[in-house]
Amino acid sequence: MSRWSPQPAPQEPDGLILFDGVCVFCSRWVRFVIDHDPEGRFRFLPIQSVAGRALAMRYGIDPEAPQTNAVVLDGRIFFKSDAALSVLGVLRDTRPLAVLKAAPRVLRDPVYDLIAKNRYAIFGRTETCMAPSEADRARFLA
Repeated sequence: MSRWSPQPAPQEPDGLILFDGVCVFCSRWVRFVIDHDPEGRFRFLPIQSVAGRALAMRYGIDPEAPQTNAVVLDGRIFFKSDAALSVLGVLRDTRPLAVLKAAPRVLRDPVYDLIAKNRYAIFGRTETCMAPSEADRARFLA
């Protein structure tokens, strides 16, 4: 089993997305999920927060140099491409993209890793975590 294989996480809140709050690409991902999640299923936690750091460390993610985002769904935590595709599979508009999970993780995760490794260089980095709008603030846990 890979270090980044889905793991049981029954104590974690369902629909929680852990993300790199200073990564412009990651913040755009959060904005995309908010815009495509009218039911409000997903909540967000930046890894730079106290609670985000604690969650990351529980599941082996280095909060100083995160290699993955994560999502908790149905009592399991997913990482890397599994996380992204699991979220897309829940959102009505992007549900068909979940079929990509049929591809082996050994093929999907290197693409994820390439983007993750270069995300600051390609998309940029901010000095502070994204600030949610007043309307979205309740969906952020920190």
